[in-house]
Amino acid sequence: MSDNRNSLDRAASSYLRSALHQPIHWHEWGAEAFDLAAKEDKPILLDIGAVWCHWCHVMDRESYEDAKLAGVINEHFIAVKVDRDERPDVDSRYQAAVSAISGQGGWPLTAILTPDGKPFFGGTYFPRDDRYGRPGFERVLLTMADVWKNRRQEALESASSVLDAIEHGETFAGRTGSLSLGIVDKLVESAVKQFDPRYGGFGTQPKFPHPAAIDLLIDVAGRTGNEAAHQAAVVTLEQMARGGVYDQLAGGFHRYSVDERWVVPHFEKMLYDNAGLLGNYVHAFQTFVDADAARVARDIIRWLDEVMTDRERGGFYASQDADLSLDDDGDYFTWTRDETVAVLTPAEMAVAEPFYDIGELGDMHHNPAKNVLHRKLTIAEAAKHAGVSVEEAERELASAKQKLLAARALRPTPYIDKTIYTSWNALAISAYFDAARILDLAAPRQFALKTLDRLLNEGWEQDRGLAHVIAYSENAGEMLYVAGVLDDYAFLLHALLDAWEATGNRKYYDAGVEIGEETIARFYDSTGGAFFDTEITKDPVLGALSARRKPLQDTPTPAGNPAAAAALLRLEALSGRSDFREKAEDTLENFAGIVEHFGLYAGTYGLALELLLLPPIQVVVIGEGMEGRRLAATATARYAVSKRVVVLHPDQVNTKNLPPVLAETLPHLPELHSRAAFAVVCKGTSCLPPASDPEKLLEALNSAL
Repeated sequence: MSDNRNSLDRAASSYLRSALHQPIHWHEWGAEAFDLAAKEDKPILLDIGAVWCHWCHVMDRESYEDAKLAGVINEHFIAVKVDRDERPDVDSRYQAAVSAISGQGGWPLTAILTPDGKPFFGGTYFPRDDRYGRPGFERVLLTMADVWKNRRQEALESASSVLDAIEHGETFAGRTGSLSLGIVDKLVESAVKQFDPRYGGFGTQPKFPHPAAIDLLIDVAGRTGNEAAHQAAVVTLEQMARGGVYDQLAGGFHRYSVDERWVVPHFEKMLYDNAGLLGNYVHAFQTFVDADAARVARDIIRWLDEVMTDRERGGFYASQDADLSLDDDGDYFTWTRDETVAVLTPAEMAVAEPFYDIGELGDMHHNPAKNVLHRKLTIAEAAKHAGVSVEEAERELASAKQKLLAARALRPTPYIDKTIYTSWNALAISAYFDAARILDLAAPRQFALKTLDRLLNEGWEQDRGLAHVIAYSENAGEMLYVAGVLDDYAFLLHALLDAWEATGNRKYYDAGVEIGEETIARFYDSTGGAFFDTEITKDPVLGALSARRKPLQDTPTPAGNPAAAAALLRLEALSGRSDFREKAEDTLENFAGIVEHFGLYAGTYGLALELLLLPPIQVVVIGEGMEGRRLAATATARYAVSKRVVVLHPDQVNTKNLPPVLAETLPHLPELHSRAAFAVVCKGTSCLPPASDPEKLLEALNSAL
């Protein structure tokens, strides 16, 4: 092209647009690229990555910006670049393919496909030339081009077997088991066995957060008194919050830790991780009354509010990069000792240095002077080390944090991808509603509602369906419609039901029913049971999208099938519609014989199974003012997935506003005619007498849970 741009000039994705000046004739995923591959009889080079992915950018610089290598690619291949956040349906299938071929997945994902999109070779990062024990990318490309020209039958046979592996990857024949809470016990036992009692987390390095599994542990610990589950959840959350994986200055969590102590992270920050972990810390405070958990939750909200949100229109941004360039490694987030001395007073430094483990020798391999701030000592230990009182140490540390954060803000800031994805936004909305209620915060509730309204207004049309992308980060390129996947529908349904509980506004319940019905119509397998991850369609599909998948595993966002089942069970508890429950039960039965083998990665399934097998607890608080708030605070004490709490104004308690199940009971209560606030606890289909005393309400809840 005359201005040295390739066809990605039309793309809207941040990741794709970062490659539009590369000398490769890139194409977006679409019929145009596949038609060209067939016409020219060339294999497809598929690159899948993300704007936050460090090694994707390394491969871009080393290989895709190299003119000689670009010539090889342009001569022998049709090059297709995919943003894994924009197209999770494409990514999930080719991840399964590359795992089947090479035994590993991840990003960048590099695959060679037949012109109709079937993979016959794949891997992740390839260096430009032979090194790291890996073959150089040029050698790989020339070898694969030769295979296509001279050993094509071999490539076609390999592609056929790999496509079978994609479909098998998460489509299980698991109906051999029966549904019981024993499955939950096995999932908890599996997580506890992998728990690291010294440093928290599960397994060894690298360590990832597992929000759904942690919620399951909190729920089981609170419901059954399981001390092992309690320890696994609490120690993990405590150690993560003390580590460098947690941004000690701004709040929020990085994606994962490269070491078992949670000290050195991969520095990118993802919305979905922080949404899940916000829920974890809120639920830990809710159940164990841990003040530090509440502090961390507020800090996550502070970071999201200040950095990751469209305050004017609503919406949560997708991610923040780890680096400014390929020549640094988290330099924005890390500190040399000299850098901290330049910012802090000697008194502040005397406390901050031992508290955050700031030394001449730091934690980063690329620059050993760089420190990742982490809490090595308690504030009392740091005070003793500095020879000051705890109160004085707290003052100096608070001042030090503000100065360090202000100094960091003067550094060039890593890129923020302002794309708004429906699924991740819905997770964040639900977490904000939880935090608003448990921590008694008004602002997160209002922002969650603003964001939810934007998702509905801009992303939902009955005929077209739900959009996966609400808005892109860049103003250039074409705003194309990307169809929502199962995650978008399931997570949005949860957010709508959370909004109903937060507001008592019937429109959110009605929208939930509509989304629930559409989820079944578009994704439910009426023949084999459970949900496909993409819409059922008779239209032709491209490449590996022809493979049908039914996701069960948390990756790390909640798996679509159990998330959808849980949402339908919540909907059934309000609507009384047995068809919602039947679809949910059938979905969970589909995986009963296989799910225990997923252990830590089946937390969402465990939570959904509890929703199915434990009677739903609905607590309705009617009335406002201080009495109503006290009852609401009592009702929300202790996290339990089977318990829902809604606070209503007396004017909202009528048959027109209430969902059918509640409309049968609440409008007829004589207590409505008094001005006093009261609460009603309903378990299953029966309700206990109204209680206006918090202690009586607590007794009723303890007997119900």
